[in-house]
Amino acid sequence: MWWLWIPIAVVGALLILTLVVLALGRFRGGALLRPVVIRLARIGFMQRFFQRVSTAAMERQNPELASAMRKLNTVATNPNPQAVQKAMSRLTPSERRAYLEAAQEQGAVPDSANRQMRRQAERMQQQARGGRPGGSSRKRKRR
Repeated sequence: MWWLWIPIAVVGALLILTLVVLALGRFRGGALLRPVVIRLARIGFMQRFFQRVSTAAMERQNPELASAMRKLNTVATNPNPQAVQKAMSRLTPSERRAYLEAAQEQGAVPDSANRQMRRQAERMQQQARGGRPGGSSRKRKRR
């Protein structure tokens, strides 16, 4: 007769585990849940699950950013500047704008090391905003 309690105990343990995960996710904006997710992401199928859930949430909130991330994931394994530039050229203006905003928000846009790289980054941001790529947007007076 004791074996009837086993399924009840398993369901109860799963229910308690679910409630703990929900409580950790709600408390302090999920700051306490983040280390748990990082540890679970070391397991292969859990990492794929978290990535799929994250992508689905991003597609609902910001479809342009999700599309840009999908296009840029092809060069994520080999981030040489030419490959990144080629992938960035494939983005539409709205995708580029969404990606640059997200990268700037995350602090992923580093300060460029030399003048050429800084000017190239400025040109890309200018194009994303819809301005002229060659300089300021105002007209110059002729003498």
